[in-house]
Amino acid sequence: MTEHRNPEEELRWCLFYNDQLLIVKGEGEAYRLPTETETIHFIPASAGQPVHTVTLPDGRQVKACALAEPVPATERYLMTGLRASYEYLPLADYLAAGKAAQILYWDTHSRYCPVCGSRTEQQTDIMKKCPRCGHELYPPIATAIIVLVRKGDEILLVHARNFRGTFHGLVAGFLEAGETLEQCVEREVMEETGLRIKNIHYFQSQPWPYPSGLMVGFTADYESGTIKLQDEELTAGAFYRRDNLPEIPRKLSIARKLIDAWLENRLDCEPEQHP
Repeated sequence: MTEHRNPEEELRWCLFYNDQLLIVKGEGEAYRLPTETETIHFIPASAGQPVHTVTLPDGRQVKACALAEPVPATERYLMTGLRASYEYLPLADYLAAGKAAQILYWDTHSRYCPVCGSRTEQQTDIMKKCPRCGHELYPPIATAIIVLVRKGDEILLVHARNFRGTFHGLVAGFLEAGETLEQCVEREVMEETGLRIKNIHYFQSQPWPYPSGLMVGFTADYESGTIKLQDEELTAGAFYRRDNLPEIPRKLSIARKLIDAWLENRLDCEPEQHP
């Protein structure tokens, strides 16, 4: 007699072909990550690809593997980009796939020791070690700040040259060696817009698996200066009121969470008023 398992109780798999994630349509027409039973037919096609155990922050685990070839689309199976999967998957599945993607990226970029060039050996789920010189490698995280700058009842929005489309977002940039997160916020705003800011406050952070980042969100108030854009980074920038916002980022990003919190008056610190 065939044993029927509850899909909610089965181990989930994150299967990627390049940057495309396999998702499956479950009951109620909603997509989710596939279970082991639903992926068993695809794993043999990925012979030779390592299977990783990925432990999530809440202690749950998923498996991650790179596919040797894409899975053809059917009424039930779909391959989609990780960013696009946010629109299909429950948040917990999207976050799990994000960590799995980071582990797979780390695996392919840590096969040889950066110190002596020897082949590395996997020691734990998140650590490799060089058998020759003993150098240890862990999944790297690139930390970046993103900041919502307020000036009275307006916020600063910019359009970066690497943005797709016409939407405007918030000033952001990577943390440099030797600086605090707050110093990074001040520097990035000054470098990109020529503005001085004050009253910097932490908002929240967000894993950003594109490919291996952490976005740390802040709010700040305008202090002084006029906008002078960093031409190599930005094509546009201005302060906007609630009633004249341009196209803004999708719900996926912490930029949108910051903007939505401002729109809904949910920010902890009230902005200073400017004429």
